[in-house]
Amino acid sequence: MKKLSLTAAMNNPFDIFTDEIIHAVLDHLDDDPFTRKSFSLVCKSFYLLERLHRKSLKPLRSELLHRVLHRYPSISHLDLSCCPRVNDPLLASLSASWKSTLRSINLSRSRHFTATGLRRLAENCSFLVEIDFSNGTELTDVAAEAVAEAKNLERLMLARCKLITDIGIGCVAVGCRKLRLLCLRWCIRITDLGVGFIAVKCKELRSLDLSCLPTLNLSKCQNISHVGLSSLTNGAEHLKQLVLAYGPAVTTDLGKCLLNYSRLKSIRLDGCLVTCSATKAIGSWCASLTELSLSKCSGVTDECVSFLVQSHRELLKLDITCCTKITYASIDCITRSCTSLTSLRMESCSLVSEDAFLLIGQRCQFLEELDVTDNEINNEGLKYISRCSKLRSLKLGICSNITDDGLTHVGSGCPKLKELDLYRSRGITDAGIAKIACGCPAMEMINIAYNDKITDSSLISLSQCLRLRILEIRGCPRVSTVGLSTIARACRELEVLDIKKCVDINDNAMFALGQFCQNLRQINLSYCSVTDAGLLSLANTNRLQNITILHLAGLTQNGLAAALLACGGLTKVKLHTSFKPLLPKYIFEHMEGRGCVFHWRNKAFQVEIDPNGWQLHVGKTP
Repeated sequence: MKKLSLTAAMNNPFDIFTDEIIHAVLDHLDDDPFTRKSFSLVCKSFYLLERLHRKSLKPLRSELLHRVLHRYPSISHLDLSCCPRVNDPLLASLSASWKSTLRSINLSRSRHFTATGLRRLAENCSFLVEIDFSNGTELTDVAAEAVAEAKNLERLMLARCKLITDIGIGCVAVGCRKLRLLCLRWCIRITDLGVGFIAVKCKELRSLDLSCLPTLNLSKCQNISHVGLSSLTNGAEHLKQLVLAYGPAVTTDLGKCLLNYSRLKSIRLDGCLVTCSATKAIGSWCASLTELSLSKCSGVTDECVSFLVQSHRELLKLDITCCTKITYASIDCITRSCTSLTSLRMESCSLVSEDAFLLIGQRCQFLEELDVTDNEINNEGLKYISRCSKLRSLKLGICSNITDDGLTHVGSGCPKLKELDLYRSRGITDAGIAKIACGCPAMEMINIAYNDKITDSSLISLSQCLRLRILEIRGCPRVSTVGLSTIARACRELEVLDIKKCVDINDNAMFALGQFCQNLRQINLSYCSVTDAGLLSLANTNRLQNITILHLAGLTQNGLAAALLACGGLTKVKLHTSFKPLLPKYIFEHMEGRGCVFHWRNKAFQVEIDPNGWQLHVGKTP
C-alpha cells in the first residue's frame, strides 16, 4: 500500500499496514474460515487482499463453486471432498480458471465426472502435483489414461478404484514418471504386472500402498523377479514407505526381498500372518525403520517384538493393536529399546499386565499418541503416563480399572492433550472430567459415551475447552438440554456431535446449536426428544452434511421433509425404514440429484442400556 497522510491514517487506521503485514495476519487465519470471512468484510482493501491471498478452497457444495472462480484467482489447493456431485463442465471451468495455479485437487468423495473432465483437468493444469480419486468406484482404465496426461504429478491416490486394471496403471506409470507417492489400496484388479510397470517407470517413488491387493504374489520372491515386490526391489531403490496390509503371509522370503532397501522408513503389515523367522529377516534389513505397524497380525509373540525393536531402535511409531500373544516382556523391551517413540498403539493387548504401563511413562517421555483401549491399565499406570507432557492423544476406552484419580494425574501432567477417549470407561464421573477440562484447555475431541455417571456438570466443565470440535456422549442418560446448550454457546467450533440415547436433550438444545455452532457437520439424534421444530432449526448451521435420525418420537413426516429440504448441504442421511413410504418421491429425487445418499435402517427400538455397559435390551418400537 502507498503511504498516506496522517489525516488519512486517522480516518482509516488500517491503512498504515503494508500488504506484507496483512498477508502475515492472513497466514494465521487459514484454519478458521469464519475468521477469514470477517476479516474480508472489514473494508474494501481487506476484501481485495484476502481475495488475492487465498490459496486453498474447500467448498461445501459444488453449486457454490462457480461464484468463487473469479473472486479467488490464485487457488492452488482445491478440496472437493464435501461436494458429492462434480461433473465434467465444472472440472472444465475450474481447470480453465486456475490452470496456472492449481497444484492439488481432492475428488475423493465426488461423483458424476468422467474421463473427459479428467482429461481437461490434466491438460489445462500443467502444474498439478497431487490428485486424490479415492473411492472412485466407477472410474475405469480410460480415466487412468486421462490422468496420465498430468506429467508433473507426484502424488496420486486411487484407493478403492476397483475397476482400474494393470492397463490403466501402466498408462499412469508411463505418463507420470515423477510420482513419489501412489496409493492402490483396494484396487483389486491390480496384479504383479501393474506393480512391475510402476517399478520400472517411476524411479522417484517414495511411498507405495498395496494393501488389500489379493492378487499380488509375494509368497516366493525369487520366482517373480520381474513382477510384484521383487520388481520394486530392482526398480524403486528410493522407496521410503511400503504398505502390505491384509496381504499374504510375511515370510522369510518376503523379508529378504526388502533386505537392501536402505531408505525404507515405514512398513505396514496390518492383518498379515507374521512368522518368527520373518521378523528376524526384517531385523536384518539395512534400513533403520521409524514406523512399523503390526496391527492385528497373527503370529506376533514376545520373541518377535523383542527382535524387531532391538534391531530398529529409531522407531518413532509402533502399532501392535490386537497382538494378543504379547505380554509384559514385549512392553519392557519396547520401552528399553525405543525411547524416542512418539506414537504407541496397543489396543486389546489382553495379556499385558498393569505394571507394564508404568514402564511406558518412565521411559517414553516423547510420546504424543498412546492407545491403550481395552487394557488392564489402572490409576497408577496413568500417574506414570502423565509424565509424558507432550501427549496429544490418549485412548482409554473400555478401561474398567481407571477412575477420577487417574484422570486427575492426566489433567495435571498433559496440558497439550487434544484427544481423549473414555468410551465405556465406567469408573469416570463428573469430577474426573472437570480435572481434564481445567488442565487440558486445548481439547478438541472427547468421547465419554455410555457412562451413566456423566451429567450436565461434565458438559459445563468441557465448555471451557473453546476449541472442542468432536463430542461423543451417546448413551449418557443423565445429560440434558442444559449441558448441551452450554457447550453450544461456548464451543462454537463444534463439528461432530453424537447424542444418541440422550433422552433428556430436546428442541431447546437444537435451537442453541443452530444459533451458535455454524461449523456443525455431523450429528446423531437417535432416541432423543427432538421434534420437527428442533430438527428444522439445524438448517441454520449451513454446513450440516451427515445426520442420523432413528426413533425420534416427536418427529413427523412433514417436519422431516421440511428439514431435509432446508439443510441444503446434506450428503448422507440415515433414517428408519418406516419413513421411506411416507416421504414424497420428489424429496428423494431432489436430494439425490444434489448428491445426497440415503441409508435405511430397520432397527428395533432399544429401551435401556445393560448394567454392564455392553448390550442393549430390545423392546417394541412405539
